[in-house]
Amino acid sequence: MPAWWRQAVVYQVYPRSFEDADGDGIGDIRGVTSRVPYLKELGIDAVWLSPFYPSALADGGYDVADYRNVDPRLGTLDDFDEMLGALHAAGIRVIVDIVPNHTSDQHAWFQEALTAGRGSAARARYIFRDGTGPDGSEPPADWVSVFGGSAWQRVDDGQWYFHNFAVEQPDLDWSNPEVRADFVKTLRFWSDRGVDGFRIDVAHMLTKDFVDPLPSQAELDAMPRDGNHPMIDRDDVHEVYAEWRAVFDSYDPPRTAVAEAWVEPSRIPLYARAESLGQAFNFDLLEADFDARQFRRIVGDNLELAGTSGSSTTWVLSNHDVVRHATRYGLPDAERDSAGRPTRKHGNEWLLSGGTRPALDAERGSRRARAAALFVLALPGSAYIYQGEELGLHEVAAIPEADRQDPTFFRSPGEDIGRDGCRVPLPWSEDGPSFGFGTGGAHLPQPGWFADYAVSAQHDDSTSSLALYRAALAMRRLLQTDESLTWVETGHDDVLAFRRSNGWTVFTNFGTEPFELPDGPPISLSSRHRDERILPGETTVWIAGA
Repeated sequence: MPAWWRQAVVYQVYPRSFEDADGDGIGDIRGVTSRVPYLKELGIDAVWLSPFYPSALADGGYDVADYRNVDPRLGTLDDFDEMLGALHAAGIRVIVDIVPNHTSDQHAWFQEALTAGRGSAARARYIFRDGTGPDGSEPPADWVSVFGGSAWQRVDDGQWYFHNFAVEQPDLDWSNPEVRADFVKTLRFWSDRGVDGFRIDVAHMLTKDFVDPLPSQAELDAMPRDGNHPMIDRDDVHEVYAEWRAVFDSYDPPRTAVAEAWVEPSRIPLYARAESLGQAFNFDLLEADFDARQFRRIVGDNLELAGTSGSSTTWVLSNHDVVRHATRYGLPDAERDSAGRPTRKHGNEWLLSGGTRPALDAERGSRRARAAALFVLALPGSAYIYQGEELGLHEVAAIPEADRQDPTFFRSPGEDIGRDGCRVPLPWSEDGPSFGFGTGGAHLPQPGWFADYAVSAQHDDSTSSLALYRAALAMRRLLQTDESLTWVETGHDDVLAFRRSNGWTVFTNFGTEPFELPDGPPISLSSRHRDERILPGETTVWIAGA
């Protein structure tokens, strides 16, 4: 029997925005437990739980102060165990987020490093350097952090530490055996509690080789990413993952892992192979337009990469870091460079304008989102659903500056609005102080139009996005077969069709002109609830058998 994760549907829970059980405006662990019946009815196979650890929330929980505990605002370890038990009782496995590249500056290790001083064992867990210039008052290099601004921060005694992300997220030194041993301890801590797997944050950035003199930012940018880059996708990171794989395989059943690795396509199999993490995210659809040629190329390329690694591929339309796809598909297509890559984050201009420019065709975006969901859920491999995706939620653009939380917004003023818009708490009911999220308010403001997307508004509506996802996940479970597909030529550039080995056939019309389906069995499921043999534009249908 194939491993459960190979073709699983995994639902990403961003805990602070999922359900608030105690009414303090922040989602919590007991809130997740209370919604287990909803998740079971939805029909998912597993939950991926974004960070719930103690955190100052400098980066939405990805600044971890204690890797083996629960943030007191979110609950306790007992609450976690209760949630885990409830999900397992419902037949839902649990994947937790591990953030190994950096800690919070509130982590006990970093606080010790600040007081221990230069040359100490405590500082050797992180990346400290002396500054440049006559008095060391200039940073060691002109490097820019992912969130904008300098990637170096000076401390009281004059040394500087490296932070690839927010200043509150100092990078660990993975050449230090103590760092490696402590993360093995963390993996065992959660595995012993019964978690089924791990999502590894920025898995491609752990190991580094900072040789003095440090290169400039321009020199770094020009270096090939071939396994020898000083800080990105180094070959030696797989020494870490080989050790982790031994830990995972010591459990019965083995614990799973999936890498968040933004690397060149040819290097993805290194992370997805059985002796490493075992699976890696495919982010290509996050950057794709609703376009038949792009979708076909992405599917073909990633199935080929999965075959190279022996893993299964993953399909992702939205997550906590990008503009929700219902909105992306309602905006003009992304501007692209000569290699076909977006020249900027899709939707960024719209976000910076507060959601006014360019005009959003929300209805079209929703229609395309439904079609894309059915296309993706029929593909071989595992599918990841971001919370609220099943409701057809759009991105929230109009968030007052005073309410924003993402460090990207504060470190890149006027250039990048940040990711708060996809992290707004979910609407469970059509009214109430936070649309059913909790008895109080919500930590990010919810717009009035959320009422139309609430679970209560959709639950009994057979034409709703929620009903479509429930039907698709139930049918997917019945139709699931081996990890292969065959393209079916349609004679139309805008219409893609593929067939799984048991005859399950999928047609998606990416264009606007209707397409006449060939004679055959009746339609089993449609993204637009059409039963005719005419496939409307921007629609996907499933046909259960040939």
